[in-house]
Amino acid sequence: MSAFNEERVLSVHHWTDRLFSFTTTRDTSMRFSNGHFTMIGLRVDGKPLLRAYSIASANYEDHLEFLSIKIDAGPLTSRLQHIQPGDTIIVGRKPTGTLVVDYLLPGKRLYLFSTGTGLAPFMSIVRDPSVYEQFEQIVLVHGVRIVDELAYNDVLTQYLPNHEFLGDMVSTQLLYYPTVTREDFKTQGRIPDLITSGKLFADLGLPDLDPKEDRVMICGSPGMLRDLKKLLEDRHFDEGNTSTPGAFVIERAFAEQ
Repeated sequence: MSAFNEERVLSVHHWTDRLFSFTTTRDTSMRFSNGHFTMIGLRVDGKPLLRAYSIASANYEDHLEFLSIKIDAGPLTSRLQHIQPGDTIIVGRKPTGTLVVDYLLPGKRLYLFSTGTGLAPFMSIVRDPSVYEQFEQIVLVHGVRIVDELAYNDVLTQYLPNHEFLGDMVSTQLLYYPTVTREDFKTQGRIPDLITSGKLFADLGLPDLDPKEDRVMICGSPGMLRDLKKLLEDRHFDEGNTSTPGAFVIERAFAEQ
């Protein structure tokens, strides 16, 4: 049996000149946990060209969704950014990853810290009803350079709060905190700085991070991962993994190329 499925592109949405998302069909054999990533790509000269991408759709949906940047010199994204509905892409049959709630200890509050396309796995997680049953609050923080890169802003602020099944949970338990670094916006600054200064918690009306109550997932740029890992460890948060649950988990495999 092949390690990949061939899926048909259903829709493509270009957020900016360097950011887009797309949906595909989903093979009935495809199983994943919310927060997982898989290998996706295209056939080039008869050979698969693949990169790791987090799955942005929830595991109960009948389609797959991915969020990607565009890099003209990127071996894959230079081609992937031009896909159209009806085109075929390759999707790995064995999703994996560390951004799974099972790898966290029980807690009161779940923080999802993301930059850029690192938002993708958290779009899957915030659409998971079981997460709202396990945590009293979910705090989704998304850092980008410019306002137009706040992908899924309307989904998070308008669609999900009015969702037929998730609406009540999202409205009462999900806190969405977008932040921008290179343009004027209601909230500005790098995520580590917003945590260190306490501004993030002041704006949201929440207490400072506490390893006894708070659980953290991180997905984004290498610099953000490095800074937040040190920040959390300095505050006595232990990192979890696929064998030992902890107070925070990091995904290092998502695609930016």
